[in-house]
Amino acid sequence: MRTFTKVLGVTAVAALALTGCGRSSDTGTTPGASNGGSAAAGFPADSVIGIALPQKTSENWVLAEQLFKDGLSAAGFKGDVQFANGGVSEQQNQISAMVTKGAKVIVVGAIDGSQLGTQLKAAKDAGATVIAYDRLVKNTAAVDYYVAYDNFKVGELQGQALLDGMAKKKANGPYNIELFAGSPDDANAQVFFDGAMKVLKPKIDDGTLKVVSGQKDFNQVVTQGWKAENAQKRMDTLLSANYQSAALDGVLSPNDTLARAIITSVKAAGKPVPIVTGQDSEVESVKSIMAGEQYSTINKDTRNLVKETIAMVSALQKGQTPTVNDTKSYNNGVKVVPANLLPPVIVTKENAAEAYANDPTLAPLTK
Repeated sequence: MRTFTKVLGVTAVAALALTGCGRSSDTGTTPGASNGGSAAAGFPADSVIGIALPQKTSENWVLAEQLFKDGLSAAGFKGDVQFANGGVSEQQNQISAMVTKGAKVIVVGAIDGSQLGTQLKAAKDAGATVIAYDRLVKNTAAVDYYVAYDNFKVGELQGQALLDGMAKKKANGPYNIELFAGSPDDANAQVFFDGAMKVLKPKIDDGTLKVVSGQKDFNQVVTQGWKAENAQKRMDTLLSANYQSAALDGVLSPNDTLARAIITSVKAAGKPVPIVTGQDSEVESVKSIMAGEQYSTINKDTRNLVKETIAMVSALQKGQTPTVNDTKSYNNGVKVVPANLLPPVIVTKENAAEAYANDPTLAPLTK
């Protein structure tokens, strides 16, 4: 089990514009601000705290479960940590049950952030504070805070890593690439993709990058459920339809699970492994990076994210307003949600030892 480490200081978020739910056009940060929402009146230190997590689709969610159980217990709370492996309706029922149990704070890692409005309104009506965890909850006023890594920055780092990796293998373009995005019911998927396309689109427009399949829009490249088998099947199709003779130089993958599926597909087709990005620092992907296959991942240390979330809960218990550092950027379609954003770190083989130096699980893999 990984242990908590000190959270690094959060960097300012650049002024970036997104359409729809996500980052609003009025962007910026107020580091250390504490005006993003009303402080709770406080509540007993042994109160129930609900943690509604999505399906166990990646290592970071599995790790979060035990971290929340241990961290909430150590802080004196009664943690009610639930996974909704059965889907959206199960998560809705779990949140309703947490309200019935009298949870004072409900932390939500949403399966589908647009389908929880009724349950979260009931939570607010019952006096609970709602914190969106990792994924923004959309189209409801019944969310008080958002705690996450800066997901637009994650996308930017992935896009730049793709360019850097391809340039190391071949100094000059044009480069043939394909694009993958996450699940369309995850609010983060669009944000990751938009961040990456901020970096990649100018290179597509000037001809440095060629998306051979022509599939460039988010809705064309999504991976339902973040499932590896869906990514692998799509990569199989892309290769057979577009790369019988053409070389594939790079693939934008939004996370490690999909990156490994993409690499599996390429290997099965008997083709050289291209530059493939990722995210989450999953054990098998760190091994792949050190072996020279997957090119990059993003370190979003779940220990720090859980620690920051529990710090918000503790502040609310004391009747204080949790510290946030962004009160302008994350518009969920109804309101701008005050956010505490942590800085993501790009990891390649070159800096893996440094990036994971304090991680007892990953550091040994870099030796």
